Amino acid sequence: MEEGVDYACQRCGNCCRWHGEVPVTDSEIARIADFLGMELYDFIAKYTDLRANRAGLTLIDKPEGPANECVFLDGINCTIQEVKPSQCAGFPNEWNFPGWKEKCEAKPLRIGK
Repeated sequence: MEEGVDYACQRCGNCCRWHGEVPVTDSEIARIADFLGMELYDFIAKYTDLRANRAGLTLIDKPEGPANECVFLDGINCTIQEVKPSQCAGFPNEWNFPGWKEKCEAKPLRIGK
């Protein structure tokens, strides 16, 4: 992370098209299922899979369409924006990875001195 810089999301949706997992906690699963008006176990069966490390669940990619695209991405809009998982909400300020700036359209903001 850059010292003294925070980033403002531009809602480009590019972070929702990258390879990787979106781990979800039990409380996030319950919140998203409720938001979608689904029974908890129906949501789990339809929208999650076991993480590669077998230490919990992850959201699935869209079964059809571009590879690595989140199942909840519609164009550039997150259909669960109000209840999106903490991993999604924290990108890129709380976590990121090498090369993220090449695709992400977030704008840098100076904070502090």
